[in-house]
Amino acid sequence: MKHLELLHAGPQLLLSHIRQTYWPMGGRNLSRNIVNNCLKCFRHKAQSVQPIMGQLPQSRTHLEFPFLNCYVDYAGPVLVADRRDRGCKLTKSYMCIFVCSALKAVHLELVSDLTSEAYMAALNRFVARRGKPQSITSDNGTNFVGASNEMHRFLHSSSVASEIAQQGIEFIFTPAYSPHFNSLAEVAVKSCKHHLKRLLKLTHFTFEEIVTCLTHIEAVLNSRPLTPLSSDPNDFSALTPSHFLIGRPLLSVPHSQVTDANITRLDRWRRIQYIRQHFWSRFHNEYISLLRAKSKWFHSRGEVKQASLVLIKDKTTPPLLWSLGRVMTTYPGVDGVTRVAELKTKRGIIRRAVNCICPLPIED
Repeated sequence: MKHLELLHAGPQLLLSHIRQTYWPMGGRNLSRNIVNNCLKCFRHKAQSVQPIMGQLPQSRTHLEFPFLNCYVDYAGPVLVADRRDRGCKLTKSYMCIFVCSALKAVHLELVSDLTSEAYMAALNRFVARRGKPQSITSDNGTNFVGASNEMHRFLHSSSVASEIAQQGIEFIFTPAYSPHFNSLAEVAVKSCKHHLKRLLKLTHFTFEEIVTCLTHIEAVLNSRPLTPLSSDPNDFSALTPSHFLIGRPLLSVPHSQVTDANITRLDRWRRIQYIRQHFWSRFHNEYISLLRAKSKWFHSRGEVKQASLVLIKDKTTPPLLWSLGRVMTTYPGVDGVTRVAELKTKRGIIRRAVNCICPLPIED
């Protein structure tokens, strides 16, 4: 009652007023518990659950072929001119960015709009040039979901054999409002915009010019080092994604391969295999070791229990208008830590990451 009379005062103010009449034992802890268990105060400073940093998925550390498992996202819009003369008409176009989950190699496609048909066309061009991927991870954009439904509808309605139908691409969708689940694509979007803004400036390119520009940006991004540069003067180049695509950096001057072993006596096929295995061994020895380090989130903060009442964080509304939800199902990872949960709200069942969930300080 004293907390309500003081208009939801903090622990220090609440304790000072109580001590004018009584001297409670353990008053500091008691005042903190009263303030922390107040639902109205909790709504104004609600803290979401923060699980411990998990291990990287197998697709990030296990390399079989480039772009076997990839992420995809859109960036833009980019204004494209229909001609070079004055009075040209500007139309909106977008960049579809595919990122290899193991190598961080980038593939850029220019699309005319955000429809599922345009995304299917970009996906077909990507498959024709890079090969069919095993899985594609994306957010819940309508064009991505529409393309997934269209492909599943084709596989189930056509007269394709069952074993061929099972070889279709697996579409993985991340929870809503959780861009960190699609982090590789988000980083690629940032890097692509970094170079594109400095090239475009205040001008507008034609279709041929913007495609050429995006192709050059793709070559720059695929020539970035995967590992820190070595101080050894005998180490001529760092390991880059393009080593696994064409065998050398895309922007470097062609030169003969220099290795410790005497490979001149080998035939051509064995020589190519030797060089290919050399890049694979460097990938495991140099790059994978860097991914083991954890930079933050060493400990979990809070936990989501089944059937508990929670607040659903929404960045577009103030905290007092965040909707309530009941945890229906939790999805633990391979390490047993829950990072995604299904919630029952007044609008139906939704799926959210735990960093968008704030458990209320009440006991059911």
